Amino acid sequence: MQRILGMALVAMTICFASAARAEDAEFDPAKVSESLKAIFQFGSAETKQALNANTVTLISGTIGGTYVQIGADLASVLDDGNRLRVLPIVGRGSVQSVADVLFLQGVDLGIVRADTLDYLEKKGFAKDIKKQFTYVTKLYNEEMHVIAPKTIRSLSDLDGKTVSVDLPNGGTFITALIVFERLGIKPKFVYVEQRIALEKLRNGDIDAVIAVQGKPSRIISAIKDDRLHFVPVDYAKSLQDDYLPASLSAKDYPNLISDQEQVDTIAVPAVLAAYNWPPKTDRYRKLALFVDSFFTKFPSFQNPPFHPKWREVSLSATLPNWQRFPFAAQWLDQHGVEPVARKFDEFLRQLPPGSSPASDTEKQALFKQFQAWEADHSAQAQDKPARKPH
Repeated sequence: MQRILGMALVAMTICFASAARAEDAEFDPAKVSESLKAIFQFGSAETKQALNANTVTLISGTIGGTYVQIGADLASVLDDGNRLRVLPIVGRGSVQSVADVLFLQGVDLGIVRADTLDYLEKKGFAKDIKKQFTYVTKLYNEEMHVIAPKTIRSLSDLDGKTVSVDLPNGGTFITALIVFERLGIKPKFVYVEQRIALEKLRNGDIDAVIAVQGKPSRIISAIKDDRLHFVPVDYAKSLQDDYLPASLSAKDYPNLISDQEQVDTIAVPAVLAAYNWPPKTDRYRKLALFVDSFFTKFPSFQNPPFHPKWREVSLSATLPNWQRFPFAAQWLDQHGVEPVARKFDEFLRQLPPGSSPASDTEKQALFKQFQAWEADHSAQAQDKPARKPH
């Protein structure tokens, strides 16, 4: 009996071994997954070099914000095996991203706001900081959302009130400080993470929440409270040097804005920025690899399921007082992508006699409005259904 059982066990072992060999031959993980292959070759210098050679690390933003979604979109479209890998990291906001790009080891790119570097210089925290950065492209405009009870009708009503402006590591608090300072309004600022701040607003513990994010913001879209609304932000002259006119509509936030209603606000550009690496360095090479893939595949981002803000992006848009990453400028020139500034000059030449801006200040103000119009026009064009060929 024991002999029979032994022979049965041997037979079963042979069968299982044969099945395992057949399965291994058919589904070899090392042949279909570079990650598993790296594990199998643990300790290999060649594997380590291959994994790091073409990986680009991107600091995005806080959970729930637009930056995180943009980072995920970039990884989804651009990841291409060992040829290019985009590694987005959840960040702490625009201010922290500036520090991370400058000092955090291994960070290649970051999403920052255009007004953040200006603020750091004007307040004396940094000198000539823009010289340490290059920009790949201006991404999109981020709208200023001011959420408050309906008893708050204007920003001036927030004078002396408690207003949450997110955490000090982010860019929202910088934009809020600049705007209220220039408008001469003095609220009591508190620094509370957005999700917690919105709960405090519902409970009446604070008077308003400010969020500077690309519309539609996922966290704001989830608000369902008839007591709350958006407070308008007028495009005052004191804001026109650094900000663009913008608006929020029922299409953006059907839970907070009624049909046909529009709430005026301002916007600030988001920037895909990098450290100013010298040419012929390995970090410059990796950035060039990223730019070539990003610009080549850019049309893919402007279709679902990617964030609607991609539809506003114009690769040729320029940023005053910023230097573009040289390879990005070369790519645009070689592929005949017309700069926005050139389009604006053509627009000015077509204006009726006597209607052109009389001074450089007026021209700059008009150019900012032109940029806002172009971004909105680009987004609307993407929303139109494609016509079938005849």
